[in-house]
Amino acid sequence: DGFLAALEKDARERAKRRKQNERLANALKEKGNDAFRRGDYVAAIQKYTEGLEKLKDKQQLYTNRAQAYLKMHDYEKAIGDCNWALKCDEKCIKAYFLMGKAHLALKHFSESRQCYQKILDIDPQKKRLFKDCMNEVNLEEKRVNEEERALKEFQSGKFTALSIKELLQKLDKPDQNILYYAGGIRVLTGAIKDCTEQTLFRTNDGFRIINDNKVIRRGFSAERKNTAEVDLSISLLFLWQALCTGNEENQRLLLTHPDMNVRLSKLLSSEVAAIQKETLALISLYSETENGRRLLVRHQDLSMWLHILMMFLNSPDDRAGSAMSILADLTKEESFKIQCRIEFSTAVLPLFSQLLSSAKLVNGTALARCIGIMGDLCTDGVVRKKMADCQECWQACLKLVDGCLPGGNTPEYEECLSAVLGLMMNLLLESSAAIQCFALDISGRCMSLLSSKDGRIVTRALGVLSRILPASSSAVEEVVKGGMVKTMIKILKAGGQITSSYAIRALSICTKSNSQAQEEVVKSDKRFGVLLKLLNSENEIIVGNAAFCLGHCLVVPGAATSLLNSNVVMVLLKHAGGDATNTSVQENAAVALGKLCTAEPRHIAQLRELNGMAILKSSMKYVHSV
Repeated sequence: DGFLAALEKDARERAKRRKQNERLANALKEKGNDAFRRGDYVAAIQKYTEGLEKLKDKQQLYTNRAQAYLKMHDYEKAIGDCNWALKCDEKCIKAYFLMGKAHLALKHFSESRQCYQKILDIDPQKKRLFKDCMNEVNLEEKRVNEEERALKEFQSGKFTALSIKELLQKLDKPDQNILYYAGGIRVLTGAIKDCTEQTLFRTNDGFRIINDNKVIRRGFSAERKNTAEVDLSISLLFLWQALCTGNEENQRLLLTHPDMNVRLSKLLSSEVAAIQKETLALISLYSETENGRRLLVRHQDLSMWLHILMMFLNSPDDRAGSAMSILADLTKEESFKIQCRIEFSTAVLPLFSQLLSSAKLVNGTALARCIGIMGDLCTDGVVRKKMADCQECWQACLKLVDGCLPGGNTPEYEECLSAVLGLMMNLLLESSAAIQCFALDISGRCMSLLSSKDGRIVTRALGVLSRILPASSSAVEEVVKGGMVKTMIKILKAGGQITSSYAIRALSICTKSNSQAQEEVVKSDKRFGVLLKLLNSENEIIVGNAAFCLGHCLVVPGAATSLLNSNVVMVLLKHAGGDATNTSVQENAAVALGKLCTAEPRHIAQLRELNGMAILKSSMKYVHSV
């Protein structure tokens, strides 16, 4: 008994000491964190070390100290601490991340990749982090290999390799005439043929030589450029293109220079068309690749780029197409969409509305792409809300639709019309006062487009109708008066799946609240042939809306009786008791079944034969709630 009591006392004392040491270790960790945030990494390492003397199995102290060692470029010690952290917690993602960074700095590319793979093995949700880390390793390995090959070619005495160094030495002469530098840059550009020359430019301090030259900087940055400064600027843009084509490290070095954040925007806004053209060509080298886009998003203020690039739609040449290609690429990045929010209402929307209003005066092909890009930007809820709330934008959209000629339009205008209808569909995911204000106009324009010979226009006009009608009972009333029901039945008889899904939704909205629509469906769709066909569709959305529409129309006297010799009971029963992913299919079918048997009790006999009374009883709660 005494021995056991001694053991228990010892355990209590050890637990007490551990608790005290844990408090001290945590306090030292916080002091270390404060020092790290101040950039005092030596002090941070000291505090983390003191903490580990109190508690040797505290994983956070090892990983924090490893992070400080990384900042001090002491990579071997960082790896050692990460290994200790993993002994404390074998699934410590931070340890593998920091170890991967340390191995990368030591050019241990295989080991670095193994660390990042471990992160993904531990947590498959870290795919984005894994992808970014592996990309960093690949780029660094590529850079090292490029520089090793370039050095070998230089040492072998290859003429083009030697010429890069000689040309840079000539450009490094200070205080020469601006024409001297412009000519030298052109000669240098001509000498850059492949990756070797690109790399030798970098390793021979080319970026510093060009960027630090006062004459070049002054001429390139001048607001109003004279002829010589224009020549210099264009020559320099050609050089940047030659250096950055397919070379990620050169792209990074160019874009991370402090001046480039302001420079690119100014060059895009230059009064000289040739400067604009070559700036667009340079930016395209970045926007075409994922790595390049990320460099742009991280190192450029892109908040005004949407507005600046949209301005090129007024250009008569290929600058409009180049600008739209860049925008289409940039919209793939969520960070770009977020930056677009800043100037969207004040700068972008007024310009976009003006461009739509003058659609026939600008580059039609590029405008259609621009409208599509605005539609892509609508995946950002903030941007979509701003656009949906803008009355001027809706007016401009309607003006573009009004420009559709009855006798036909140019292919470019048809593209714009199709794009603007797609944009309107995206905007109608929102609800706003502006949408309510223009609901009648929008629905009326779309009804007029249903006679178009272009199937895309008809489909998208139907899509807009299916989304605008729920927003306005007045719009429903007007389109029904305008013969919508007959048009929808005609389209549903021949339409494809997408067209039919929009058409039946629009029809179901009209029949929900409009008795005239209900009666016209009964008259136009004899014995509900079209609706019964839609009820057998494999598309659940079509089935659900067809059942919804049928349920509304069964209130018309004689409608339910006209279905006595059909298979409607069996079809509705199948959907009401089925396992559709969309539960509204079951609910709408059950409601229609209940209304069918209520309006015409003779359908109950077939229901009994199919053992469907239980489903009917369950459906009655839906009927009473309608």
